[in-house]
Amino acid sequence: MLYEGIERHAGLFSEQTELRVQENRNRRVSLLNGDVQGNGTSSKGGVSARVYREGVWGFSSLPDRDDASIARAVESATLNARFLAGRERRDTGRLPAARASACHDLSTRKPRQSQKDLVDFTRAIDARLASRRSDLLTRTVVLAGLDMEKVLLTSEGSIAHSLIPRTILMVAGSLPSPVGGTVELYEIFGGMGQFEDLFVDPESRYDDIDGFLERLSRKAEGVYADAGLRDAVLGPDLAGILAHEAIGHTVEADLVLGGSVAADFMGRKVASELVTLVDFAHTALGRTCPVPTWVDDEGVESRDAVLIDRGVLRSYMHNRESAARFGVAPTGNARAYEFADEPLIRMRNTAIMPGTSRLADMIASIDDGYWFVRPSNGQADSTSEFMFGVVEGYEIKRGKVRRALLDTTVAGVAFDMLKTVDAVSDDMTWTCGGMCGKKQLIPVGMGGPAVRCKINVGGR
Repeated sequence: MLYEGIERHAGLFSEQTELRVQENRNRRVSLLNGDVQGNGTSSKGGVSARVYREGVWGFSSLPDRDDASIARAVESATLNARFLAGRERRDTGRLPAARASACHDLSTRKPRQSQKDLVDFTRAIDARLASRRSDLLTRTVVLAGLDMEKVLLTSEGSIAHSLIPRTILMVAGSLPSPVGGTVELYEIFGGMGQFEDLFVDPESRYDDIDGFLERLSRKAEGVYADAGLRDAVLGPDLAGILAHEAIGHTVEADLVLGGSVAADFMGRKVASELVTLVDFAHTALGRTCPVPTWVDDEGVESRDAVLIDRGVLRSYMHNRESAARFGVAPTGNARAYEFADEPLIRMRNTAIMPGTSRLADMIASIDDGYWFVRPSNGQADSTSEFMFGVVEGYEIKRGKVRRALLDTTVAGVAFDMLKTVDAVSDDMTWTCGGMCGKKQLIPVGMGGPAVRCKINVGGR
């Protein structure tokens, strides 16, 4: 365990206090065209304390985890809170009490592999790319692992320990395009777990690599999409990024208080009745989510937040402070990435719930439209307006998937576009390796079923 006996420090607390000891451990190997570009391990950890007094927070952190550092962090945070309270004079009283207890260590039970083993694995994946398509202009392979371990103690009696690992393998490649320039594609494999649980045998991933190369080859022969409002099926990756970026951020309570469009939509229809959107705490449909959170970084027991229920906006995501402002129970959405970060309202695992339609039937029902599979970077704002790049997509002609598409974009206002959803597939897939950059980087889960809708498509 990262830190034993943290509960003995409860005697240091004279105000509402959170004490967190944390370490993030990273392993990474990256290759470009067979050359090792990066190969290293790192860890970053320490202690932080946060104290609430009369409507303000005092915060302090130190990069050491010994008893003296813990005492100093709590003392400094307490002094900071008292100083700020004397200046601000908000006098809002105490936050609602929250008490939870949990211990979840999801690290592997297998022997750990050396860094050399990781390099050898990455080289084997690169060799597979090179041997199957010698005409690749570029080959990129990245293997990255992150173990986030936290121990938390609060003045209300919450105590929690978690070790949540994640390992991803990213491959990318490019080929010349007949219409000029190059086409590129990427794929990410892996998810929750350590390298030893997911990737030890490179041959077990060769079918995945071959499938990636086949899709890249199809894209190299691709065509431009026709611009305009089009019938489309959005795959789980597109539906997931839409749920996270264009909807999820608008219903984080701190952004609602800051002027998000969702402030005006509570209790109103914002989507088709086929759409139910949930930010899952740790379990979805009987399986552990990609980024499980049993107790958040304020010591609140995490629970699912049903944001949209059959098309109607029903709730926001909260920490203790915003829950008090809205007069509701906190949802356990306060999360911090590193020990020196304060917890913010963050998503955990955000997805549309599966429906009753078969994906094959959804595609077959479209006479002239698109099947969008993989997004690239995009943007969304507090009005729910969005624009995402699409790096993998296909034509649908008379109910059949036809030619691949060159890069295009999809755009719209999410609270309008979701009203056009008329079918939701009966399966659910989580995206691997999602990260969110709201003030501080943090792992998130996103994904869901496929959805059939009308969406604005960019042309050439």
